[in-house]
Amino acid sequence: MEHEENHLGGDNVASSKVDEKQLDLDPALSIAEGQVDSDETTHGNLHRTLSPRMIHVISLGSSIGSGLFIATGKALAEGGPGNMFLGYLVVCLGVWANLQTLTEMTVAFPTSGNYIDYADRWVDPALAFGAGFAEWLGWTSVFASEGTFLVILVNFWAGDVVPEAALLTIFLVVCFVVFLVPNSFFGWLEYIGSLVKAFLFVFITIISLAIIGGAGPTGYVRDGSTWTDLPAFKNSFGGFSNAALLAIWAIGDQVFIGVMAGEAESPRYSMAHASNLIPWRVAVFYLVSVVLVSLIVPSTDSRLLGGSSVASSPFVIAVQDAGIPGIPDLINACMIIGILAIALECIFLPSRILRTMSLQGLLPAFVAQVDKKGRPRWALAITAVAGVALTYMSLSGMPFLTGLIAITSASFFTNWAIIAVTSFRFRAAMRAQQSPLFETPYAWQSLLWPLAPVTSLAVSSVLLVCLLYTSIKPVSGGGFTAYSFFSATIGLILIVVFTIAYKILRRTPWRDPATADLVTGLRELSTEELRMLDTYYGRPLWRRLGTYLRVW
Repeated sequence: MEHEENHLGGDNVASSKVDEKQLDLDPALSIAEGQVDSDETTHGNLHRTLSPRMIHVISLGSSIGSGLFIATGKALAEGGPGNMFLGYLVVCLGVWANLQTLTEMTVAFPTSGNYIDYADRWVDPALAFGAGFAEWLGWTSVFASEGTFLVILVNFWAGDVVPEAALLTIFLVVCFVVFLVPNSFFGWLEYIGSLVKAFLFVFITIISLAIIGGAGPTGYVRDGSTWTDLPAFKNSFGGFSNAALLAIWAIGDQVFIGVMAGEAESPRYSMAHASNLIPWRVAVFYLVSVVLVSLIVPSTDSRLLGGSSVASSPFVIAVQDAGIPGIPDLINACMIIGILAIALECIFLPSRILRTMSLQGLLPAFVAQVDKKGRPRWALAITAVAGVALTYMSLSGMPFLTGLIAITSASFFTNWAIIAVTSFRFRAAMRAQQSPLFETPYAWQSLLWPLAPVTSLAVSSVLLVCLLYTSIKPVSGGGFTAYSFFSATIGLILIVVFTIAYKILRRTPWRDPATADLVTGLRELSTEELRMLDTYYGRPLWRRLGTYLRVW
């Protein structure tokens, strides 16, 4: 967090006197809700209705859902506790590197669509198309998988009485109705969903610690035998590979906050805050959770996702085994809310990606149209249709869910690599044009650049090896087959083929750093933002750090 305070990239402007009580209530100060970018286009503009407080809380809980509360059981069952922890640790490191890399560009150019735009202007339009397609495909696949996990949670109560297709239909209707209302309504729902997920994490942490201590009528003290009496590194490198790919699917690429910057009231404050907060949040939430899971549930439990009986959350399994009444129902209800919040993100993000690709000429112009309420209606419709199709296809069972996870994992680590490459080209353009961008007030620079993009490329390479290994030698056994290979690599193949095809068909140019666009979308701080930032950075360090803990 100190990075935000120490790397401003230039002298601060003169401090302005602002009532600190006003700053406490709303860091955006008088930046009007609903402010719209001044560069009106014929397609309409997205509204900047997401306040810094909304983005702060959403960043606290974004991408936390079934991957944390349910799929950790699959990682444990297939990789054992040691491989599961290492897999999640590697991905958490990648999250830090990716956000450091992305934020540097986003603070200066807070465009909706974010790094898709950057890849176009600083690298190659074909790479932008590949990145956009990967992001859209990955998050749309997550949407379908969240529907599958919702069915698992509901059946905890319903016991398969309600047809799965009916539950998926209810899930789809609830999600799509949200996008018929103004965008600020979505922001508040995500705000509430993130608070619920943060509460659930704290709650299950306390309960898990109690279970380790032997709480419950049928509980017993956990002595670490799940690590010592059972294989800690189950299935060797294959177990690690599966755990790492599940981890990036569960944690997500975390570019959600960067894309939201295009609709943020104060991108400089929000993105800098999120870049510092999210890696800590991801590391604490996920690493603490996987350690607890590894202690309270043995990797041989048949109830874990992918086991021989009904799939369930490892936390619910542990509470049931301890004989604690009522708690499993509370956990299940909170997880359902968390999954619905993730599903909304999975419609919001890819729709903004499609709109950006349209504005860049990568897709037909009509896709970029935005209505008077700030909704990209055609982009939402296309994403909704694809989401519905994939969701109903998940009725085919667990193999399709495994395929969705593979598609999403490949999409996310591919884009980490693209963002890293884009960062190198961005810096090259700044050097070639002698840009004074980092000398402006409150500019933001990546810590020890190029440490972050190099780390991001390294983690992406490890995940690529993991994907190829699991496609050749599946943990489930049976040896190499064409089906297992293409099931694991279909996402990667689609991304590579679509990118190369676009390059060949459109003959896109490689951007020259000397002429690359460092002007379009460059955001100058408004008077209100400068006053707010003056007051914020004029506070003592302990008070600035306290803002990371506030949720109101």
